[in-house]
Amino acid sequence: MSIEKLQPATQADVSVYAPYCHGNKRNLLPLAISLYQKGYLEGERQIEESESIPFVASWYVSKLPAELTRCRLQFNGNAELNYEVSMANSEFVNYLTEVIKKFKHSRSADFPKEFYQKLLKMDNY
Repeated sequence: MSIEKLQPATQADVSVYAPYCHGNKRNLLPLAISLYQKGYLEGERQIEESESIPFVASWYVSKLPAELTRCRLQFNGNAELNYEVSMANSEFVNYLTEVIKKFKHSRSADFPKEFYQKLLKMDNY
């Protein structure tokens, strides 16, 4: 699935998440919700001064912004490099707006640094 082939989500789906999305991210919300509804993303984690590491992310899809979703990432096709994180759907969709934004800028699908901090449980520091 390529981000560039995504079709915007319906206005009904967007309106449910709109109160949770602020600023410039609202313009990206229809595509972020469409990506969310796919339930998976293939991308590459950018590592400074090193090769990118491919990943596959998958998650449970729900229409409720306050419901929890569990996102699982597997890096390099290696079962030992499998990570999970749970968060509210609205928060996860917010991260997906960042994925869309980065893709439009660099043509690379990757989550923002804050997502990885949460995934690796480093957001408590």
